[in-house]
Amino acid sequence: MKPLVQEATNKTPYLNFNPDNGHIQIRGRSIPENPHMLFDPILEWLDTYSTNPSPVTKVEIKLDYFNTISSIFLLNVFKKLKELYIDKNVTDICWYCDKNDEDMIEAGEDYQSIVDIPINIIAE
Repeated sequence: MKPLVQEATNKTPYLNFNPDNGHIQIRGRSIPENPHMLFDPILEWLDTYSTNPSPVTKVEIKLDYFNTISSIFLLNVFKKLKELYIDKNVTDICWYCDKNDEDMIEAGEDYQSIVDIPINIIAE
């Protein structure tokens, strides 16, 4: 399985999904003009990855901003991660945000309660 790597733009986040070490990173802004172009490859990658995941999957999400459509797709990403978690795979999810950004802190908490998996909210 190949890594999924995409450099950030002013409208899309940096992506680095490494199947070898189970490290998944999403960083930056997510306001894509066509969200399917951004998120469909992510969801497909996670589907493939979940068939033979790394012993530990470490997910780091640090978004400065995301729009409404991105929030829907992010929920789908969390649902895929929940599949790993309920299959007894070690899944460590960290939601990084600014300690003064109440909206982002709340968003991480909302995802945690909706999907019902542990998400470490790290307000820096």
